[in-house]
Amino acid sequence: MAQTITTALERAETLPDWGIEPVPRDKRPLSGFDVGALWMNLGISITLPVVGAFLVPALSFKQALVAIVVGAAIGNLMLAAAARIGADTGAPTMVTYRGPLGLRGSYLATVFNVMQNIGWGAFELYLISVVMAGLLERYTSSGLRALWVVVFGVVCILMAVGGPIAVVRRWIRRYAVWLVIASSAYLTIYMLTTYDLGAIWSKPGAGGFPNFWGGVDLVISLPISWVPLVADYTRFARTGKSAFWGTGIGYFLANVWFFMIGVLLVMGVPKANPGDPAAFVGALLAIPVGWLAMLILAVDETDEAFANIYSGSVSIQNAFPRLSQRMLSIVIGSVCAGLALVVNLVNYENFLLLLGALFVPLFGVLFADYYILRRGRYTTEDLYAQAAGRIRSAAIVAWLVGFLAYNWINPGSVSWWTRLTKHTLGKLWTPPSWAGASLTSFVVAVALTLVLVPLARRLRPAAAGLY
Repeated sequence: MAQTITTALERAETLPDWGIEPVPRDKRPLSGFDVGALWMNLGISITLPVVGAFLVPALSFKQALVAIVVGAAIGNLMLAAAARIGADTGAPTMVTYRGPLGLRGSYLATVFNVMQNIGWGAFELYLISVVMAGLLERYTSSGLRALWVVVFGVVCILMAVGGPIAVVRRWIRRYAVWLVIASSAYLTIYMLTTYDLGAIWSKPGAGGFPNFWGGVDLVISLPISWVPLVADYTRFARTGKSAFWGTGIGYFLANVWFFMIGVLLVMGVPKANPGDPAAFVGALLAIPVGWLAMLILAVDETDEAFANIYSGSVSIQNAFPRLSQRMLSIVIGSVCAGLALVVNLVNYENFLLLLGALFVPLFGVLFADYYILRRGRYTTEDLYAQAAGRIRSAAIVAWLVGFLAYNWINPGSVSWWTRLTKHTLGKLWTPPSWAGASLTSFVVAVALTLVLVPLARRLRPAAAGLY
């Protein structure tokens, strides 16, 4: 394994390693189609139908469908807006957060982003290994899950070492996106022609968690989890327009499609329990030639793990720019593989909601600062000059209050956190049943940023860099 990675690292020296420096305009090769193919491919994931399974039976099919479309529209508008900032500045995401949070303030966002990248990277490798082991067990007595973690861990590390341009243009655009569209279309057509759609359409929801807006928040959590990563890739896009539309449309289509696959699988095969990845694999393998579709999806899942490994490396460089991105990719990829081997990663719904609680208001702060206060422009000095500000406390306060607003409406399911939230925020004012946590926290963060940041600058103009 070490020799393979070393050889790939030597070959990768001929490829550009931008680190966190802004990518020059003439070095950005990705077209709108390239960007769209990348984000559609990242959205075509086994993860989405597994998460989509959580929407039912609490919601009816019709309620789940509306929640998916609404959540995907909201989440992907945020994702597309963040993507455009990357193309406008040429900077990776964590560097763009220096604008509202300050240089050292962005380190706080970096810590959370590295945590989520490692968590998602480990989960993706775990999921790939479960699928591959399930396929192998059809013909042998052992699925060799640990072996698949190691094999695909090496593959994902090599992809991260090669970088996003090579992955998009040599793998995703030429082969991956077409293979996964074909296999996914087959699964969808089979479900639509085999399941009792009339019974599914008319079946009422059972109630409980999630309610409609809780379902919307769950859908939003997938595209919003990519917001802290998106500029790492769209900074290689030729224009801001191509980055916005390519990202937004590409991930939206996959987002809706694959959430619906999860919902259909639960309602069409009630005993499938696709919320458990192993049970989900078994349900799809029961479909004729489902093993081939699952094999293609499992191999394609490497894109998601690659993206988390690569972005985790670039994020660390925000705080430690002299470290090699390629060596960081090897380290992070190895950590992800180690976690996938030893940690039970099935119970991750709470992890998704926590990501939404952190990153929705965080993007609200960036959105308000970039698109409104700075009128859609960050200069190089805004992001890279040491004098740009160590930490901007006003923006961090807006982020914190937005986080609390999210948890006031949707505290998730972590028992101790839920009890704490209900005994503090819940006693102040009972949130209305129609309120969505994601939209509320975003609006709160935007509004407070627009009020607190200019106020802080006026109160202490000599120390404006601190705000």
